[in-house]
Amino acid sequence: MEITKQTLAEGWQRTVARLPLLDDVALPPVALSDDEIRERAERSEDGSLCLLLDDDGTLRGRHGPYREVFATRDLDQALYLIAESAIRRHGGSVEEVADALDRVDPAWGRRFRSGGLDDTGTVETCGRDPLEGLAWIAGSWREQEPYTTLAFFRAAPGRTVDAERLALLYGADPGQVAADTRLKDLQADSRAHWDRQWESCCFGQAGGWAYLLYHDTPPGSFADKEAYAALGIKESVRLTATSAKAIYTFDYMRDGRRVDDDWGVLELIWYERGHAPYLRGGELDFLNRAVRRAELDHPEVTNTFELYFHALEQSLGLRLPREDFAEGEVRAAYWAEG
Repeated sequence: MEITKQTLAEGWQRTVARLPLLDDVALPPVALSDDEIRERAERSEDGSLCLLLDDDGTLRGRHGPYREVFATRDLDQALYLIAESAIRRHGGSVEEVADALDRVDPAWGRRFRSGGLDDTGTVETCGRDPLEGLAWIAGSWREQEPYTTLAFFRAAPGRTVDAERLALLYGADPGQVAADTRLKDLQADSRAHWDRQWESCCFGQAGGWAYLLYHDTPPGSFADKEAYAALGIKESVRLTATSAKAIYTFDYMRDGRRVDDDWGVLELIWYERGHAPYLRGGELDFLNRAVRRAELDHPEVTNTFELYFHALEQSLGLRLPREDFAEGEVRAAYWAEG
């Protein structure tokens, strides 16, 4: 059915009739132009959902004047997304939101639990310790420990990115790389390491990805573009923390282009439990699904960064060897001098 102001209003009345929780919740005002939605969003102090209806019947949901969180021409999908937003604003756990949506329509409950825009394609139940694969580092990383940037690189299926060559291209000391230096070797001279830890890196392989962890890179890093291209990198993920400014970013590249639904580099601080962090149905919807599964599988994990990192592990396979870092066995080097 085509989305119009009238069909939306009638559909919302039917939705409210099935869920007393929404009795006092009005349909968000529907703007018909960018100027109108900007004015309404700027007047809204709580960042509540704003709606924009295009001439072609596309309904767009925004938080604030510019951050689009969904776009759909399907009336049922539009009503679901509006109801989900309204129920979340009432508070309660993720499971309680799912139960409330169940009472409107069981398909809506399944859709919410999947994290996507339908009730299919759910991520399988985890059944493992969520803090083992990647999430173990989330807490210290927020304080830029052990490193500011966690970078991951993956080649096409059947190939691997050579972590040693990658570290050398970034500027790792060739002698230390050749000597198979470990983090515990750098830390053995505690005074020297204190002075140079911001000039160090750790690197290796885990979960099918090469990883490189560092604070700052030296001038001219990976200047040899041909050698860098020869690594065969198809995907890369960079997680960067700036604790003093509370800026934490996620940057995912695939086949030479950023995967971001035109949002640019994405800030992790936007993620809140029960809220899909990215555009619904967009390029990163696989991560929306993984985040929702992490929330439902691990209600005991209260740190949102740990949940997000666990979702990255589940959806992309990102991992770091916790024991190797704890024992100082991870490969490491300082940046080459000069």
